[in-house]
Amino acid sequence: MAAEIHSRPQTARPVLLNKIEGHSDAVNAAVLIPKEDGVITVSEDRTIRVWLKRDSGQYWPSIYHTVSSPCSCMSYHHDSRRIFIGQDNGAVVVSEFLISEDFNKMNHVKTYPAHQNRVSDMVFSLESEWVVSTGHDKSVSWMCTQSGSMLGRHYFTAWASCLQYDHETQHAFVGDYSGQITLLKLENQTYSIITTLKGHEGSIATLWWDPVQRLLFSGASDHSVIMWDIGGRKGRTLLLQGHHERVQALRYLQLTRQLLSCSADGGIAVWNMDAQREEAPQWLDSDSCQKCEQPFFWNIKQMWDTKTLGLRQHHCRKCGKAVCGKCSSKRSTFPIMGFEFPVRVCDACFDTIKEEDRTALATFHEGKHNIAHMDMDPSRGLMVTCGSDRIVKIWDVTQVVGCSLATGFSPR
Repeated sequence: MAAEIHSRPQTARPVLLNKIEGHSDAVNAAVLIPKEDGVITVSEDRTIRVWLKRDSGQYWPSIYHTVSSPCSCMSYHHDSRRIFIGQDNGAVVVSEFLISEDFNKMNHVKTYPAHQNRVSDMVFSLESEWVVSTGHDKSVSWMCTQSGSMLGRHYFTAWASCLQYDHETQHAFVGDYSGQITLLKLENQTYSIITTLKGHEGSIATLWWDPVQRLLFSGASDHSVIMWDIGGRKGRTLLLQGHHERVQALRYLQLTRQLLSCSADGGIAVWNMDAQREEAPQWLDSDSCQKCEQPFFWNIKQMWDTKTLGLRQHHCRKCGKAVCGKCSSKRSTFPIMGFEFPVRVCDACFDTIKEEDRTALATFHEGKHNIAHMDMDPSRGLMVTCGSDRIVKIWDVTQVVGCSLATGFSPR
């Protein structure tokens, strides 16, 4: 179906359509059911629930299934009606269920002994009949859904926290609590490590992979998002800073070239990735200010020779030079490098920033609840968010992302 791209009013914001309440503990994942007025949720309260919209306009559970331990994550494949649930118990498992076509019944199919600690993320691949999962036992594992057997496992030095998988090439991207992302090529009974990506200063909380443009997006506890150009020859990386808390959910929209990111404090950011952007510079090392040449406090020799006290080192976000506080007294936004809120720049760089350079390349909205997970259906302009406050929210984001179907869809 063709799509229309509409201009986005500056005042456009997500519109709350429905609020689902009823869980007694944190909701760890929620997904929209394609072509249905429905949502699937999994929770720390040990339940898997399928919510369908009734004639009253409210969502009520058509399936309420209780398992033996908290549900930490899920992967749902709509065409086959298969759902995989990650759990958190002594012998941590991944459980597979089959949902009936009318969404009123769910049968247990198989259990996979995947990890020795909490399952943090998972992806089901129908193409390879694999379920790939990560866990707090510091591992990624991949299992055959036909035989139920373990095909392989790789261990990291830190908790494996999130996962993305390329179904065509069988590459897995795994983020961990050390702030590192590992790219692996998975095979039957074997694997190879392709590369590791380092750029975040905190644990990786979420990943999103776009197989068409071959872009990887990562969000972390350092409040930042990084775009990794995996397909580009130069390996370009773009830093995006605008959140004030841990970034916990990402979604890239190919049609409109926008990135949506959600943080733990309920912040929802929409980044224009079609705009011309520049890489933020690497921070330079120096024993003295690269502007006034005054020594930093560890430069004992220069402090002794000049009979001056050492200064604290800072860095200009625009040029990357090591500078003292006096030479970097000004603050400025610089969206072209991803800085949507004022950051430290040296006085020389501040003078080169024009007013048009400060034009925002992202919009920010309030979800007004903790967001631990987010799912989208771009064709319908819908988004669902959930988190530790036990609330699930369904949003109309048609005006925010500027995309809706040309076949007469109107937000519900």
